[in-house]
Amino acid sequence: VQLVESGGGLVQAGGSLRLSCVASGTIFSTANMGWYRQAPGKQRDMVASITSGGSTNYADSVKGRFTISRDNAKNTVYLQMNSLKPEDSAVYYCNSGGRSTILGYRPSGSWGQGTQVTVSS
Repeated sequence: VQLVESGGGLVQAGGSLRLSCVASGTIFSTANMGWYRQAPGKQRDMVASITSGGSTNYADSVKGRFTISRDNAKNTVYLQMNSLKPEDSAVYYCNSGGRSTILGYRPSGSWGQGTQVTVSS
């Protein structure tokens, strides 16, 4: 599986960005997908996930501000990020093929290279 993220950048607090992740080498429509982020010196945390059926899950810290969606025709998953805060600054990673459990999304070993998001105050 190959995953290529894009859309990161530098934005002021309160601004918006939309991240994209294009997947290849997988039957995208049947794959659960997730977005994670990792700030320097911190662990990689789940931000949002979407099942193959379109059910979504979000970290509490981004609920109401971020929206995950998918376009199976384009093999792409998106993360729309609004009302960005400095604490949202991190490298954002896409994950493909994870398991959807009652405890939330459990990532697979398939990761993209990441895209940097920096939110200035």
